[in-house]
Amino acid sequence: MINVIDIKKGLDINLKGKAAPEAKSTSYFEDWSMTSSDYYGLVSKVMVREGSPVQAGTTLMIDKNHPEIRFVSAVSGTVTDIVRGDKRKLLNILVKVDLKTEFLKFPIENPLDMTGQAVKARLCEAGLWPYIKQRPYDIIANPEKKPRSIFVSGFDTAPLAPDYTYILKGQSADLQTGLNALTRLTDGAVYLSISADSLSIELLSAQKVVTCQFKGKHPAGNVGVQINHISPINKGEVVWTMNVLDVLFIGRLFNKGVVDLTRLVAVTGPEVVRPEYVRCKPGTPLRAIVDGNVHKEIPLRFVNGNALSGTRTELDGYLSAYASQLTVLHEGSEIHELAGWVMPRFRLFSSSRTYFTWLRKLLYPDRAFEADTRVLGGERALIMSGEYDKVFPMDILPEQLVRACLTEDLEKMEQLGIYEVAPEDFALCEYSCTSKIEVQRIIREALDLLKKENDD
Repeated sequence: MINVIDIKKGLDINLKGKAAPEAKSTSYFEDWSMTSSDYYGLVSKVMVREGSPVQAGTTLMIDKNHPEIRFVSAVSGTVTDIVRGDKRKLLNILVKVDLKTEFLKFPIENPLDMTGQAVKARLCEAGLWPYIKQRPYDIIANPEKKPRSIFVSGFDTAPLAPDYTYILKGQSADLQTGLNALTRLTDGAVYLSISADSLSIELLSAQKVVTCQFKGKHPAGNVGVQINHISPINKGEVVWTMNVLDVLFIGRLFNKGVVDLTRLVAVTGPEVVRPEYVRCKPGTPLRAIVDGNVHKEIPLRFVNGNALSGTRTELDGYLSAYASQLTVLHEGSEIHELAGWVMPRFRLFSSSRTYFTWLRKLLYPDRAFEADTRVLGGERALIMSGEYDKVFPMDILPEQLVRACLTEDLEKMEQLGIYEVAPEDFALCEYSCTSKIEVQRIIREALDLLKKENDD
């Protein structure tokens, strides 16, 4: 019997606009984009020119620091523009999309019959390596290193998160092949974390992995929390992480011999008319995904990912390489000049008893809230109040770690567990912070500083 790990701390934010289990495909769109900023820490080198024909799987750019890591097109068509910003920094590679997708062919192989080096080479060649992340630093994994173990998160607990059981249905073959490939990349275990309430046959029947069940509030679905409770990282150790939805891409590569990045994306949020799933690919224009399915009479904010740790974008932007969720929120432009701090705010959620919604939540526990993007306060000094600890379920002192990051105390950061965390692990801390501090940005900058110091 599988032991269930119970996450005691955390916070579930029940927002309005969860996607119904209904899927549709996008209509034809003309321009597809590879966005360089989707890949954190990338120093890119473009491998195509304007007018170059490409297929799904054709290399568009590489990482200068690791030329074996390729970034490939998800569509076939013709490169129309290579957009650069200040100091010729690459912003986008735009492709005019063919009516019918042509795939670059790769060998159909069984990863269990291959060496770890061969599997690694195939993933790099096909452009799927960027989906493997590394802890420490939360960056694309270094293919020159071998991880102690690999952790795959098989569920998501963020606000309005997509239903993995629905998305994975009927894809057990690709999932198992993808997991088989991961077992070749490490001498240690491949851990698959699933929800204790999961009914997914695909996840429950997974083989050659160590299955761990979790229950509890968000962030139980974060891979960082799972690592901390299964096998914490010590200084000098490296582990790799993946999302189970990205493992499907690896399975399709070996089973079908193509780079098929098609995924179901949950279009969610209180400003979506019909929350649903849309079948599309990374780099798809957001206009094609929402297709008029949003309220137009108010200012909107589009977020690649969830409302806590996603990336803000515009309606003219594109779906992020890692996003399986698109959240649409009210921008929140109203200002209550008179007695704003004593407004009852019956419709807004609060993690404390600041608003009367705590009473509404007790009376109607399943009632969803409508959220906007207002901070409702200004940044002030960080006070050691213990509020981070209430929503942070890792065996780490979050407030002390944030303070060490602010003061750039590298030794203290290491002692307090900086190697185990990623910015997303502090999203709830940022949400509940009465000092209105951008905690995720602070953690990201600290990780960058630590990596620079260790590389030097």
